[in-house]
Amino acid sequence: QVQFVESGGGLVQPGGSLRLSCVASGFTFSSAIMSWYRQAPGKECELVATISSLGGNSNYADSVKGRFTISRNNAKNTMYLQMNTLKPEDTAVYYCNAALSNYDPAYGSWGQGTQVTVSS
Repeated sequence: QVQFVESGGGLVQPGGSLRLSCVASGFTFSSAIMSWYRQAPGKECELVATISSLGGNSNYADSVKGRFTISRNNAKNTMYLQMNTLKPEDTAVYYCNAALSNYDPAYGSWGQGTQVTVSS
């Protein structure tokens, strides 16, 4: 029943921007820590960013800090990831999930993800 629907990915040039969205359902979104994860070809899933249940606190992987901004709208059960100054190494499929306190994903079901490709 837990579902995540990611959108907003696409093909952009280095230095460009994208805004990803994640619509969640099947759990109490407003009480959940939420995170963005990404997986590049041949690599394991990487935690990108995390946001507290009310949006007051956030954390980022060192590789994206200063370039990405995570946010959420609890009234819409939606989380966002504003990605600026994109680099080729940001190329990956981006997924969202609720997060445990250790930042591991809380649910075993994942959405389809949204593909981000950064290339000139």
